Parts: sequence; structure tokens; C-alpha cells
Amino acid sequence: MPGELKGDTVIVSDQREGSQLYSKGNYGYPLSGGGLELDLTEAVYLMESGRLLVESGGEKVEFDELFAQASKQNEGFDVKYLVYRDMRSRGFVVKTETGGFDLSVFPRGKTMSNSRPEYMVRAVSERTVLDINDFSAEISHTEGKGRELLYGVADEEGDVTYYKMSTRDPRGSVPMVFAGGRIDGVLISDRVFVFDAGSYGRLKEAGFFGKDIGGALQLSLIESCYLSEKGALNVLRHDGRAVGTEELKKLGSETQSDFALRISAYYDLRSRGLVVKTGFKYGTHFRVYEGSPDDCHARYLVHAVPASDTAMWPEISRTVRLSGGVKKDILFCRISGGIEYLEFKWFRP
Repeated sequence: MPGELKGDTVIVSDQREGSQLYSKGNYGYPLSGGGLELDLTEAVYLMESGRLLVESGGEKVEFDELFAQASKQNEGFDVKYLVYRDMRSRGFVVKTETGGFDLSVFPRGKTMSNSRPEYMVRAVSERTVLDINDFSAEISHTEGKGRELLYGVADEEGDVTYYKMSTRDPRGSVPMVFAGGRIDGVLISDRVFVFDAGSYGRLKEAGFFGKDIGGALQLSLIESCYLSEKGALNVLRHDGRAVGTEELKKLGSETQSDFALRISAYYDLRSRGLVVKTGFKYGTHFRVYEGSPDDCHARYLVHAVPASDTAMWPEISRTVRLSGGVKKDILFCRISGGIEYLEFKWFRP
């Protein structure tokens, strides 16, 4: 069907043709008096599909010319078009958006007349830098409207991978309950060792702290800070000098660049009744259990990030794929004035 290029839209003047495009494919917006107005993303897709011929001033507009025109008028059009095209090929009704999002996607099998958008989509290149602060605001906006946030990430070959973004409220069933007086531990390098065999069980019963290495219970600095602050642990040097909680935190900050972030996340996770262990072998800060580690597998991998953190999509992709491979949910613990948990999840529309 013929269409006329006018600025940043293509007008289908034939009322019957326009009505068919709108009613059967939900393309464009009806014009008063008949006809249909298509945005350039829709026009390029319909032209590629062989369903639209575009003219300008009586001259035929070739596909490459229309694509170039759309790219001039819309920053990032090439990536947006790849995601739009992919979503349309999957049977979704897709409309372009303004106000920070690129596309709105309606439930499969639904139309604009009988449903509301299910997903708000950001279309990005794999080379795009992800700003955690912006991402958090986008999640709040979409969830506030009862929709889900998707990122469509186009790689160098034009293939699109989708990630669903949401906030989480992780909760566990293992609150810290410590009975008895303080337990003595000895600071050696950047770890604390409890050598009294009678104390092992008390720390495990209190919340599965430390790791039994045979002749002693080994505690990380973060665990030691937490237990010291909760009144469960006395930390001593070899000469018997006491090491207070603040001195332990200072030691941690001097030896571990991200210690302040990790300890904030650790304290919050523990306050939620979760058991927290190192996530080093998974490439994250923590692996987190909802119940006893003796009875269940870790549910989450948690990585603490500052509010202003940025990341590249290949890094996100590796982390999400790894968490999926080990059947765990990856949460980014965003730390600013408060703490929130953001989930990145691979998604097949």
C-alpha cells in the first residue's frame, strides 16, 4: 500500500488500507477524516516486510533512504529498530514511546483496544553503559504503573537478548539468636579464629556463622564485625589486647577496597533473617540462604553496588548467565541513603 513521507511520519491516505493496517496489526494512529499516521519505526518495518511503498514529492523512497531518514531524526534508531523488529516478529503489538522508554509492548494476542501495555522496553546496544541510579528510577516508574521493565540488548550481529528488571524484598527464616556470654576470638591477619571447641555450636546455633576448619572456627572480618557489634564476640590479638568493632571495620576498609559497601549489605541481609556466606566462587560478594545451609541451597547471589555505579552489558550478561547456570537469583544491592535490591533476570518474551 502507498504512503507519503511527511517529516517524521508516513501518512497512508487510503482509508480502507489504513483501517486494515490499524485493525489487523495495530500499526499507526487513525487520522480524523480517514487515513493513518505511521511513525518511522513502523514505516521502516512495514517497508521491510513488503507491505508499504513510500513516496516523497512523487518520488519513490527506497528502504535505505527511509532508514537513513529515521536514523537522522531519532538518536539510536538502529538499535531501537532491531528490538522493535524482534518483538514484532514474536507476535507482540509494539508502539514507540517517549519519556525515557523506547517501546511499549502489549500482551501477546492482545491489542491496544482491549489491553494495556505489559512491558516498558529500553532498547540498548551491548556497548551501552548501564547506570544503576537511572535503572532504579526506571524500575520504580514501571512498577508504579503496574508494568514490567525489559531491556532489549542488541549485540554486534543484531541479535537481541532480553533482561527483565524488578525490585526484590528478600526474606529468610534464620534470625540471630545468641545465648550466653561473649565468645573469644583471635585476630590473625584479616580473619578471626575461635579455638574453643565448646563455642562452635553456639555460633552455629546463633545463625550459622563461620566455617569449621578442624581445629578452629574461622570467621571473616565482616562476620566478626557483626558479631562484635551484637555483643556475641570478643576479638583479641595474640598479646591479649582487645580489638573493638570500629577498629575491625577500619582494618577491613584498609585491606579491602569495597569493605564499606559489603558490610552495609551484610548487615541488612542478616536483619532480614538470611544466612550470608561469601560468593567469591560465583564472582559476587555473597551467596545467601533463606534457611539453614544444612537443609537448602543458596537462593540468591548478591552483589553490593554504590548508588552511582555503572556497568557494561557484557559484564551484566556474564553475571546473569552464571546465576542462571547455578539456579540462583542475582540481586544487586544498591546502597545510597537506604538499601534496595534490584534483580536482573534473563527473559524470553
